[in-house]
Amino acid sequence: MRVQIVSDAWHPQVNGVVRTVEYIVNESKNLGHEVDLITSEGLSLYAVPKYSEIKIAPFAKKHVAKRIKTFNPDYLHIATEGPLGIAARKYCTNNNIKFTTCYHTNYPEYFKAMFHFPQWITYAFLRRFHKPAKSTLATTERMANDLRNHGFKNVEVWGRGVDTEQFKPEGEKAVKLDGPVFCYIGRISIEKNIKAFLDLDLPGSKMVVGDGPQLAELKSLYKDVYFAGNQQGEDLAAHYRSADCFVFASKTDTFGLVLLEALACGVPVAAYPVRGPIDVLPGCEAAVMDDDLQKAALAAVKLSKTKAREFALKHSWHECVKQFLTYF
Repeated sequence: MRVQIVSDAWHPQVNGVVRTVEYIVNESKNLGHEVDLITSEGLSLYAVPKYSEIKIAPFAKKHVAKRIKTFNPDYLHIATEGPLGIAARKYCTNNNIKFTTCYHTNYPEYFKAMFHFPQWITYAFLRRFHKPAKSTLATTERMANDLRNHGFKNVEVWGRGVDTEQFKPEGEKAVKLDGPVFCYIGRISIEKNIKAFLDLDLPGSKMVVGDGPQLAELKSLYKDVYFAGNQQGEDLAAHYRSADCFVFASKTDTFGLVLLEALACGVPVAAYPVRGPIDVLPGCEAAVMDDDLQKAALAAVKLSKTKAREFALKHSWHECVKQFLTYF
C-alpha cells in the first residue's frame, strides 16, 4: 500500500507528535508499505508566536498539492491541523480523495492557557477541519468521547506505543545527581504545568529535560534544579535512566507519550488523575495518580522498576501502527 503522511510537526521540533509520525513511517515501511512524508523541510518557514522553536510553512499549498498528485497514495493521513494539514485537506476535498486525521494536541485548552483564547472558537475551527475525514483518530476513549460531545464525527480510538528497544533500563546514565532523582522530560511550556512539579517539597534532586518557551524563566526561578536541555535518541534514554521517579504535572495532554517512555526505562511515574495519565496508566503497578502530586511522587519513587518495564512492554509501536493502517 502507498501511504502518505502530512505533518507540520517535524525535526528539529522535539515533541510527541514528531515521535509518533516517525514511528508510523518506520513501522509502515517495516510492514512492507511504500511511505511518503510531507513536512515543512526545505520550505520557507516562519516562527510561531511564543514558540520560536516551532516553525511553520504557511505558503505551501502548491507544494503539497503537487506531492499528493505525484505520489497518488492509497492511504493519506493528515497528522496536524497546521498550514500543511490545511493545504492537504483542501486538495483532498477538492479532488474527492479520502483521508484520515489525528487529534494529537488539545488546542482549545492550550490556547486558553497561553492566550486566554475562547475555547468555543478553537473547537469550531477544529470541527470544521476534521469533518471531511473518513476517521479522526483520538488517543484514548475518553478523548474520543470528549470530541464527540463537542460535535466531532467519525471519531475512532488509536492509542500510542513506545520503542522498548531504545527506551530500556539497561545502559549508561546521563548524569549522577543526589538521589532520589525526580524528573520531568518534555516540552518546557506553560501548558505542561512544570512549576507544579518544581514547587514540590521533595528529597534528593530535581531534573528537567527539554526545551521550550518557558525554559529561561524556569532556569532563573529554580536555581537548584538541574536543566539538561534538549536531548534525543540514546542521550534522551540515558536521562530517563538517570531518574528514580518521573513526575508528570500536565493536566491538558491527550496522551503523554513520555509516560510510556519513562516506564520503559524502568522509571515509576507520578501524575494527577486527569485525562492522559488516567487513560494510559490504569493497571500499572509502577504509577501513582493523586490530586496531591507531592504525595504521588513520594509514593511512586518507592515502586518497582521491574513492574514499570513490564507495563511498557505491553505497548509496542509495531502493533499500534498495524492498527493505524486498518482505519483506511
